[in-house]
Amino acid sequence: MQNIRNIAIIAHVDHGKTTVVDRMLQAGNLFRENEVSEGLTLDNNDLERERGITILSKNVSITYKDTKINIIDTPGHSDFGGEVERVLNMADGCLLLVDAFEGPMPQTRFVLQKALEIGLKPIVVVNKVDKENCRPDEVYEMVFDLMFSLDATEDQLDFPVIYGSAKNGWMSTDWKEQTDNIFPLLDAIIKYIPSPVQLEGTPQLLITSLDYSSYIGRIAVGRVHRGTLREGMNVSLAKRDGTIEKSKIKELHVFEGLGRVKTDAVSSGDICALVGIDDFEIGDTVCDFENPEPLPTIAIDEPTMSMLFSINDSPFFGKDGKFVTSRHIHERLMKELDKNLALRVEKSNEDGKWIVSGRGVLHLSVLIETMRREGYELQVGQPQVIYKEIDGVKYEPIEELTINVPEEFSSRMIDLVTQRKGEMTAMENNAGQVNIQFDIPSRGIIGLRTNVLTASAGEAIMAHRFKEYQPFKGTLIRRSNGSLIAMESGNAFAYAIDKLQDRGRFFIFPQEQVYAGQVVGENSHSNDIVVNVTKSKKLTNMRASGSDDKAMLIPPVQFSLEEALEYINGDEYLEVTPKHMRMRKILLDETERKRANKN
Repeated sequence: MQNIRNIAIIAHVDHGKTTVVDRMLQAGNLFRENEVSEGLTLDNNDLERERGITILSKNVSITYKDTKINIIDTPGHSDFGGEVERVLNMADGCLLLVDAFEGPMPQTRFVLQKALEIGLKPIVVVNKVDKENCRPDEVYEMVFDLMFSLDATEDQLDFPVIYGSAKNGWMSTDWKEQTDNIFPLLDAIIKYIPSPVQLEGTPQLLITSLDYSSYIGRIAVGRVHRGTLREGMNVSLAKRDGTIEKSKIKELHVFEGLGRVKTDAVSSGDICALVGIDDFEIGDTVCDFENPEPLPTIAIDEPTMSMLFSINDSPFFGKDGKFVTSRHIHERLMKELDKNLALRVEKSNEDGKWIVSGRGVLHLSVLIETMRREGYELQVGQPQVIYKEIDGVKYEPIEELTINVPEEFSSRMIDLVTQRKGEMTAMENNAGQVNIQFDIPSRGIIGLRTNVLTASAGEAIMAHRFKEYQPFKGTLIRRSNGSLIAMESGNAFAYAIDKLQDRGRFFIFPQEQVYAGQVVGENSHSNDIVVNVTKSKKLTNMRASGSDDKAMLIPPVQFSLEEALEYINGDEYLEVTPKHMRMRKILLDETERKRANKN
């Protein structure tokens, strides 16, 4: 029976979590010195690297002093709340990683709260103490205050602290005394994190995540709660709804280093992957064949936002993508449900349309971006929040919003948020930076980031997380400007755009293909207007001096996927293909739009 420690790592974006794990893998002799700095092992999917966020939790393990340490990566963003809860269920303790200058950040708070509720013992790692303006002692106090405000127990508040710089490869119990390795951190894990309780009896394993292989299909991943699982063993699968199915384990794998290795048996406390169990869901229990005893299932956060997904029916459909039919999109969404827990998909009454619900705009946009990179074409509507009715009263989701901004912009931020029915709950000044907290309806956050960044000259850091449902706050004005809509299909000419620039700002480049009904810009007034951007200059045989001035064009506005989703109006779609993103009116024909507006 091996000595085991299961730890989850909690950290804010860019506080060095991935580097710390790379150093731990190096200490476990999985890499040579020169290999490690290149590959961020955990965030190995393109989207995670581009955005610097963890979307899917990963498992890796190292062996140090005859003890196996299973390291479980957690997503920091509250939109991936479904991932967080399951992952923490596998751990016995957690590493809370904070930056020696910034201290604990709002997104860290979300995961830490969940970890403390489950009763995990934290070890605090203050990283980046090699920065010039670091303040490790103040950060220690900030962490203590945060834990206290999250109702941590006496035992949890008595946490050990390790200081160091993962980038330079050292950790120490005192930040003034630099060492040349990270062993103090690994020693602290073995000393303070409890080893899993060894429970004897019939086997039990709660499925907390899954893997997929095109050869063997779905693989169940979880932690053995008690007893021993063996290869070739007959087991029962206790499902969420109370039904029980008989099954058999074909292969057992345990995590070793960055991969998995095959094994004959796994005892209680270790994390393993099971091959051969079909038709399982996250939260089901694998238990004894004869007398099954299910474990309590995991509660998963409910979705708070929904969007309409539809097949691409624009005049340009099928030009970029490989998968364009409703069958393709339906199969892809069903496949996503297998591993994306907080997602819900309902078929709409109309053909080729689905209502997809998730934890927020980021959660849904990651799905759209992934589909787009796989070669899918689709159209999505404006994000809508999901309302609830409790005792005949309409309730809506409320988010806790934190904005960190230089002092001179603080009044502008408060003004922006209160216009969207936000209420300020706290404000603290810290060396010229102001941290402001609000409670704001989820629909007020849609489109807010762009305005906040513009108003603060790009200085603001904004984070939000779902708090609770509260009674409906009244109507909100989303976007005050109308759209500029293309009149006919064809090439957009610089000559035409130049003559229309006083009408508003454009989203298209000259020589770009457009179609009638496409939104090509934003009107400076509140109404929509139809413009002709495909008009070319008529040639004459006269050469007039001075009339051939060059067109002076203002560069077009370019949106990221999230910004575009937050920007579109209720009567618009965003068309997403592997190479393009175009905004369009749902009704492309102008007369039809006029008729619909009259009705």
